[in-house]
Amino acid sequence: MLQGFWFGLIAILWAGFLVLEGFDFGVGMLLPVVARTDTDRRVALRTIGPVWDGNEVWLLVAGGATFAAFPEWYASVFSGFYLAFALLLIGLILRGIGIEYRSHALTSQGRRWCDGAIVVGSLLPALLLGVAFADFVRGVKMDAGHNMTGGFFDLLSPYALLGGVVTLTLFAFHGAVFLTLRTDGPVAAAAEKIARRIAPVTGTAAVGFLAWTTQVRGGALSFLLAAVIAVAFLSGVAGLYRRRYGAAFASTSLVCLLVPVWVFACLWPNVLPARNSAALSLTVHNASSSHYTLVVMTVVALIFTPIVLAYQAWTYWVFRARIGVASLGADGHGGHGGSTVDRIRHKAAEGAGGSQVGRAADETHPSGVS
Repeated sequence: MLQGFWFGLIAILWAGFLVLEGFDFGVGMLLPVVARTDTDRRVALRTIGPVWDGNEVWLLVAGGATFAAFPEWYASVFSGFYLAFALLLIGLILRGIGIEYRSHALTSQGRRWCDGAIVVGSLLPALLLGVAFADFVRGVKMDAGHNMTGGFFDLLSPYALLGGVVTLTLFAFHGAVFLTLRTDGPVAAAAEKIARRIAPVTGTAAVGFLAWTTQVRGGALSFLLAAVIAVAFLSGVAGLYRRRYGAAFASTSLVCLLVPVWVFACLWPNVLPARNSAALSLTVHNASSSHYTLVVMTVVALIFTPIVLAYQAWTYWVFRARIGVASLGADGHGGHGGSTVDRIRHKAAEGAGGSQVGRAADETHPSGVS
């Protein structure tokens, strides 16, 4: 019973990660498309500025829960998918560096480098997550010791790459809808336009992937979840065209939430199927920790999970307001007056009476998300 509980809880943790980091990745990868000017890019990035690093906690907790509840699963996956996870980690690092250092870049070229890191650091994890989930569903080659015997390029099958395209386009659509809800002005208009263009691509890729998956794995529950995902996606598209952005975002969030739940429903009772022989598969029974370990973990999870959820819900409530150029403040950097460099620049400009000092400083105007 506890094995099933933790299998479901890990699915929920992945669901939370895809919902929250999904729009983060979407905003990052669409940054050059929805925000052509430096000011618009600050507007777009400020929508995720207070929350993006907190959203990554869901990935860490999902990995930690897997290690504690299913150590055999953790060992097989993190050894066999080592290079893929290393690339995912590189992407997350690049994105973090780009977001954090953009506000300290004193030149337009420096900001362009940061923007490039944000885009690449959003695209790479969005693609690799779909590839990994697809490989879980398809199964991997394992030996009797539950060690994966295939290499990195064995993970990049056409089926797995299609799964990567699904998550990549889904996150882009999710992020675009998020921007229409959280911003106004040019960024919101551009985000709505790109969301309408991405929706058919996402839908086509998802239909193809779901149809292919029915030939690979799945039961009645997985088919039911796939139908719910399809309805939620269509509801999101309809909400977008009706300009009901809140309803559209709720629908895309539901899609992102159900994707890992659907993947885990396809897997049950396996946690990592063996493609070469079903007898070598890892299941919730032969991969789990001891009963005592699961009991202790369950008590801790029941105490602290509601606290974490309440805190994160409160954070989103605090930062619920729409973001626009006006919200950046008179100095273009928000109510806190921007960075220390900004304040020095403005004092210099005021002291020179708006002379060439101020104009020269404008050319090296740092642009962060704060």
